[in-house]
Amino acid sequence: MEYVDLARADSERGELVLRERRADGGPTVLELRANGVYVMDSAEHATEKALADAALNAVAEPRRVLVGGLGLGFTLDRGLGDHRVEHVDVVEIEPALVTWMRDGTIAHGRRLLADERLRVVVADIAGAFAEAGQTSYDVVLLDVDNGPGHLVHASNATLYDAPFLTAVHERLADGGALVVWSADRAPALLETLHDVFDEAVEHRHEVRLQDRDEHYWLYAAHRR
Repeated sequence: MEYVDLARADSERGELVLRERRADGGPTVLELRANGVYVMDSAEHATEKALADAALNAVAEPRRVLVGGLGLGFTLDRGLGDHRVEHVDVVEIEPALVTWMRDGTIAHGRRLLADERLRVVVADIAGAFAEAGQTSYDVVLLDVDNGPGHLVHASNATLYDAPFLTAVHERLADGGALVVWSADRAPALLETLHDVFDEAVEHRHEVRLQDRDEHYWLYAAHRR
């Protein structure tokens, strides 16, 4: 296996690295790491798409969507691919990741960010919600870390607690849906979602990650 760094950036949260992973005779894969921790790659993104599908399919008219976490853009791409979606806000804390999308370092990034329905907000997701005013969303997709049990940044722990999830609930339109991505099962998150939303469900997804079988989890809740 050969690794080639394409881009690297430092912020107050540490180091962000975008690299290519090349195997003999296999396709070239983009891989994103934060502080040396694997975040995602372009080889396995089925659950990022499932994240969007789980929310979009649960709402009759998902006109306004918020995506927390840009990543490599696969969740965003799925959202923009739904003809019912009229506006998407994507909130990403790392400005370098947005730059790599805009300048073509991530090849499909320019196409995604050129969509007229899209607004990119470079900010912490908690701060973005606090400043959202009366803005409401039909769908909120949260994929800003590896889940509450595998945090890349310790400060993200608050995103899985009741105060923040209550703020999300208040910004959802009636019948709106929140879906949260997690690398591992998160019973405490499910319980908190039940407390805030009254009803919540978890979905397990089998994936093949770098030649090994893994599973990821999605947590969905709806505002009645």
